[in-house]
Amino acid sequence: MLRELLLVLGLFSVYKFGRRMAIGHTDAAFHNADRVWSLERAVHLPGEGAVQSLLLHDHTVVQLANTYYATVHFPATALFLVWLYLRRPAHYLWARRVLAAVTSVALVLPFTFPLAPPRMLTATGLQDTARLYGPSVYGPPNVDHLSNQFAAMPSLHFGWALMVAVGLIAATRSRLRWLWLLHPLVTLTVIVGTANHYWLDSIVATLMFLVAFTFIRAPNRSPAARRPGPAPTRAPDPEAALAP
Repeated sequence: MLRELLLVLGLFSVYKFGRRMAIGHTDAAFHNADRVWSLERAVHLPGEGAVQSLLLHDHTVVQLANTYYATVHFPATALFLVWLYLRRPAHYLWARRVLAAVTSVALVLPFTFPLAPPRMLTATGLQDTARLYGPSVYGPPNVDHLSNQFAAMPSLHFGWALMVAVGLIAATRSRLRWLWLLHPLVTLTVIVGTANHYWLDSIVATLMFLVAFTFIRAPNRSPAARRPGPAPTRAPDPEAALAP
């Protein structure tokens, strides 16, 4: 268990360090933000502002959204992996491999396509809800030494939430297991409504996970399939019973 815990923590640490290494592409990040915003409007994606307006109807709601963004991402993924490790080892290996594959690819994008989030782009007209209403996990970009705020694509907030939902649906048999899809749905609402991500960030994350799911196949969902069944019984041989 300790080895696996260190392995997963190492994966998360490498991802955070890799994003930090990609800092310093401010001009390119804002240029790409303009391109993403224009592309979304050109293909008629719904405006992120409509989602933010729903959150801003009530200060409590927007603060809850900011708190969800700040506190649920890592703990939910870690608890998901711990539960799989303890209860569904085969699914744990599958989920860990998918997360490792997608997270490794996601390390490259901040170098090749740095992207400023919509809360920084004046053209969006969106508010930085975390800064205005709290709580916020980011400081001013020029003095924030803990994160790379110009690495909006892909949205691993959404991608990891999608992995949690798909993983739990694949590993369990309850008729209510599809309710786990509420986790990525709420996460998508939060990341867009707080202006931390564009729709396209989530679309790219989804495509990356779909590719990973294609090449890294999930094991059999049924826990019963992994339990040895009772040994088959043979019918008594009548000739053997009559033999002297």
